[in-house]
Amino acid sequence: MKSRVLCTVLLLALLSLVFPYQVCADEISVDARGAVLMDAGSGSVLFEQDAHERLYPASVTKIMTVLIAMECLENGQISLDDQVVISRNAAGMGGSQIYMEPDEVKTVEQLLKAVVVASGNDASVALAEHIAGTEGAFVQLMNQRAEELGMKNTNFTNPHGLHDENHYTSAYDIALMSRELVKHGKVFDWSTIWMEDIQVGREGRFSTFTMVNTNKLIRRYEGADGLKTGSTDAAKYCLSATAARGNMRLIAVLMACPTSEVRFRESEKLLDFGFTKYNSVSIASKEDVIDRLKVNKGIERSVNVKPGEDLKVLVEKGQEGSLEKEIILLPDITAPVAEGDKVGEIIVRREGEMVGIVDLVTGKSIEKAGLLTILKRVLFDWAAPAKN
Repeated sequence: MKSRVLCTVLLLALLSLVFPYQVCADEISVDARGAVLMDAGSGSVLFEQDAHERLYPASVTKIMTVLIAMECLENGQISLDDQVVISRNAAGMGGSQIYMEPDEVKTVEQLLKAVVVASGNDASVALAEHIAGTEGAFVQLMNQRAEELGMKNTNFTNPHGLHDENHYTSAYDIALMSRELVKHGKVFDWSTIWMEDIQVGREGRFSTFTMVNTNKLIRRYEGADGLKTGSTDAAKYCLSATAARGNMRLIAVLMACPTSEVRFRESEKLLDFGFTKYNSVSIASKEDVIDRLKVNKGIERSVNVKPGEDLKVLVEKGQEGSLEKEIILLPDITAPVAEGDKVGEIIVRREGEMVGIVDLVTGKSIEKAGLLTILKRVLFDWAAPAKN
């Protein structure tokens, strides 16, 4: 097997100023039973407090409901314009709701907006039934997705978060599903709405319901644009908050806070800590073409190589120039090639320690060339004048 090609590049410093460390992680605590501050780009945990304790999430549950809906939109299983007939089961949900009636019709987009803005339990169940057929089948999808995301302290029994002793998760697990959801930028179209009216009811007896966002941070914290609140008597006050500044997006999760105001105040404390002390360095985008790789016996002779996903690395401010990037790439591949085949890696190290890695993959599929095409190519190459 041919040896791999190694290319090591010292990254230039992205920022020239050294910022003072105003806070240290061991100097802060929050008034919450469980808490996590996570960098959305890298998944790094910047702060944790009883992060893996199993607690009740209340309506923060709906992050998973919306995530599954967004993934179904992406794969074409549903569309935003789908007409959903509201079942008696969905309309009968208690707690926070937009008061839909049985047999009225809403689009998927209206339901998603009602879930994200108004935390509608009725809209959550209507979405679940539209996607999976029944609420129970949708809950199975929720738990399956949780397992795929590595949410080890989570069990869902419903798509809305009304209290059930067997319905629980942890601050860390909420951060994991929140990180996955924020990859779907469309959700911010809804999570940043402060107030909006929606018509509910059946034709001839429509009424107007004013949806008001329960996440006060979107109006009072710089860069805040989501994500979900939740509260019940058992869960107390919970929040998964996200904010973006510059190249960095942070996720702050608070569970079982004593009051609503405390969850917002403590999330601001965590977000301030993260934005003050850290910076997110973009190493590679999944849209970048890193190289072109020779394809043996293919209809096309080479293929673009791209990162399989965006790669960002979190560093303390002032340490951006200490990163080293190593590109490992196969010298060639042989057709047939499928889009997304792994052909290498980008590895990022700081002081010898690996701090980031992403697969390099093929940008398109390339079929194997037929015998006639290969023969023509050999003859053409043989007849072509040699290059000096």
